[in-house]
Amino acid sequence: MTDAHTARTIVGIIGNMISFGLFCAPIPTMVKIWKMKSVSEFKPDPYVATVLNCMMWTFYGLPFVQPDSLLVITINGTGLFMELVYVTIFFIFATSPIRRKITIAMMIEVIFMAVVIFCTLYFLPTTKQRSMLIGIMCIVFNVIMYAAPLTVMKLVIKTKSVKYMPLFLSLASFMNGVVWVIYACLKLDPYILIPNGLGSISGIVQLILYATYYKTANWNDEDDDKEKGYSNAESELGRA
Repeated sequence: MTDAHTARTIVGIIGNMISFGLFCAPIPTMVKIWKMKSVSEFKPDPYVATVLNCMMWTFYGLPFVQPDSLLVITINGTGLFMELVYVTIFFIFATSPIRRKITIAMMIEVIFMAVVIFCTLYFLPTTKQRSMLIGIMCIVFNVIMYAAPLTVMKLVIKTKSVKYMPLFLSLASFMNGVVWVIYACLKLDPYILIPNGLGSISGIVQLILYATYYKTANWNDEDDDKEKGYSNAESELGRA
């Protein structure tokens, strides 16, 4: 039991490190926005969506929802803070319509989380019931967020170019999924296992596509394409 717990802790720490790297992926975009004093063509949607995803997983990891999930809290709590910083930067340099959109979206997310927390704690007395409800909701949100990488993969196949899909993000996403799958298997947690299993498959497909279309890629405007790729990393996050 002790050995399994120790192994799970070590794997979870590794997962935290890889996930933190993915959370850092949008930093070049934020630096560019800060320097331009404008959000330009960048959209806040993936960052706003990831805020909710991180809030859900952080709540899932709390002892009165899913005991013995401290490492789930640490990475998603850190991710939540970073995503809020990204959203704040967008808000500062966005136009009035975009600010209004961000404000409305964040208010809806806060109200939604408040309702979820109240209903979970008031109506569900056991951790098994609570973890089931929140775990299923987390899986659903993750599946919805997979729309972004699927769109990118479709674009890669259509254009026969991987310039919209940076290799290090695809590799990190694959490693992130695999590590958290191992973490979930060491003490069976289907709610972490399922989304990360899907994430691992997504990562494998991305790596196969990269190997297939790397030689046919047009690397013109590479910097702009990398910026677009960084935002897609958001959909790979918060799965544990």
